Amino acid sequence: MKKIPVGILGATGVVGQRFLLQLHAHPWFEPVWLAASDRSTGKLYREAAAWRLVEPLPERMSTQELRPPRPGDCPARVIFSALDAAIAAELEPAFAAAGHMVISNSSALRMHPAVPLLIPEINPEHLELLARQKQLEWGRRGGGIVTNPNCSTAGLALALAPLERAFGLRKVMVTTMQAVSGAGYPGVASLDILGNVVPYIGGEEDKIEREPQKILGRLEADGVAAADFQISAACNRVPVEDGHLESVSLELRRPASRDEILAAWQSFHGRPQELRLPAAPAQVVEYLEAADRPQPRLDRDRNAGMSTLIGRLRPCPVLGWKFTLLSHNTLRGAAGAALLNAELMRETGYLER
Repeated sequence: MKKIPVGILGATGVVGQRFLLQLHAHPWFEPVWLAASDRSTGKLYREAAAWRLVEPLPERMSTQELRPPRPGDCPARVIFSALDAAIAAELEPAFAAAGHMVISNSSALRMHPAVPLLIPEINPEHLELLARQKQLEWGRRGGGIVTNPNCSTAGLALALAPLERAFGLRKVMVTTMQAVSGAGYPGVASLDILGNVVPYIGGEEDKIEREPQKILGRLEADGVAAADFQISAACNRVPVEDGHLESVSLELRRPASRDEILAAWQSFHGRPQELRLPAAPAQVVEYLEAADRPQPRLDRDRNAGMSTLIGRLRPCPVLGWKFTLLSHNTLRGAAGAALLNAELMRETGYLER
């Protein structure tokens, strides 16, 4: 099968490196265009990028020349974006206006009413919002923008979706313990994080308190009607390399037993599993019975880092139920999520002009 050529915006950063690693041997996509900042333009990838992943830099990717991030310069129709939000707010619409389909990890346009905030197992029908983008300046030449959620939202939404569908949600309280890789590279200064916990991550609580309602919302004629539940989030940066751990308490609209909640998680699946997409985990939500799991070091890479791992389901004396979840922040929360979005779009015809 002939592979689809793709480009990567922000190719030298941590998320860009994850994109490169996942794409270099992908059965459907071929990275042919790598873009980075002006200081890296014209250099070979291996000369400009400080490789930060445990896995080695693929040799054939290392000799690709980095290109300037100019709309229309990329020969590929599909572009993965790992840009910072401030830059993405300007460049992503410009690339869409040039006819590219931008599949973005950035927060810049997640809450735009015409932009899908996509988790393929939960809301694949939200891709229909792309038709609305044809009315916007950036969509008139067949381009578009699709986003994946915040790295903490991703795991949380996958844990909540089965419960919302089975029992309804009323209130959610979540406290996150987020890995330093979520801050990018060089991230948090060592003197700030070693032996410490930082109880603030700029903008993070707002994202977690708004994004799940859009993801779990209903697609209607005039856009997405947000799901009717409240979230309160408290976010902390902890000295862990990868893997966001979250403590969740929630109130359901209808009573549910422990066995019913576990069954809802166990049986949860979506279009990626039905289509057997390459990046899709067979088990979307996996419950771990051990009293002290999940743990980032031990569990973050299960199912190639694409599942939400849950443990410690127990009664909550305030809201009803509480549990702990773990999600790999640079895979299911970033590059892996965008790749799964692209796979779904390919299989459902959204990557065609």
